[in-house]
Amino acid sequence: MPAVALLRGTVEASQTLRRTLPALGAWTVARAVGLPQLERMLDTLLVDAIVFSPHQTTLSEVGRLRDRFPFVPWIAFAPFRPDDGEALARLRQAGISRVLVQGVDDPVAGELVARHSALAERRRALTEAPRMLRLADALQRSVWNYLLDRVDQTVRTGEIARFQGCTREHLSRQFAAGGAPNLKRAIDLTRVTAAAALLRNPGYDVAGVARVLRFATPSHLSATARRIAGVPAGGLAPLGPRGVLVNFARGKTRSRV
Repeated sequence: MPAVALLRGTVEASQTLRRTLPALGAWTVARAVGLPQLERMLDTLLVDAIVFSPHQTTLSEVGRLRDRFPFVPWIAFAPFRPDDGEALARLRQAGISRVLVQGVDDPVAGELVARHSALAERRRALTEAPRMLRLADALQRSVWNYLLDRVDQTVRTGEIARFQGCTREHLSRQFAAGGAPNLKRAIDLTRVTAAAALLRNPGYDVAGVARVLRFATPSHLSATARRIAGVPAGGLAPLGPRGVLVNFARGKTRSRV
C-alpha cells in the first residue's frame, strides 16, 4: 500500500494527512520520531513520500538521506509565517519537492502529497501501459490501478476478484481478453516496475528492494525480473519503469499457467 513517512510530525499533522490522503489508494501514514526510525522504515517499508517540519528537522539531516534516496520526495509541512521567505528559499535550494503551509493547505494536504509522491511518478512513467498492454475495458483498467497501489504485496487472484465482485475464472478470462497480458504477468509487471524505480536510489540494493517489495528472496526478485523484463534485478535501474514496460510489451506478456 502507498505509505507516507511523517518525520517528527505532530499528532495534528498526522491526523490532517490521514483525513486528506486519497481514500481509493488506501494510503497509510507512518510516524517516525527521528532519523534512525525513518531509515528503518525506508529499509522495510515502501515509502512513497516523506513529510517533515523544517522547524524540527535540519536540512543537513534531510540532505544526508536524500543523497541515499534521491527519488523519494521530501515535502515540508509546517505553519510558515509571512517572514519565512528565507527559510522557504533554502527549502527550494535543497530540492524539497513541495512546501505545504499547515493551517492553510490542510484541506488538500494529503492530496498534494499523493500528487508529488513516488507512486505518482511511477504512474506517470506507466501512462502508456493501458494502450501498450491493450487494457481496453473498465475491468482491465480497474485491476491495473488496483495492482499499481499494491506493488509491495503478494496479490492473489481471489483477492482481486472479491474487490471486483466477480469470480476468479471470470476475472482471469476478462482481464486477458483482447490480447491483454495474463493477470499473473500483469501482477509481476507492476512489482518489477516498482523495483526498477527503487533501484535508482543508491540507498537500495537488490536485497533491500526484495525486502521492501516482499519478494521471498533476492533471487526470486531477479528471476521475476528476467521473466518480465529480460534482465536480472541488477539490470533494472538503467531501464527504469518505462523501460521495463517496453521490454515486457515486446513479447513477455503470457505465462505458461
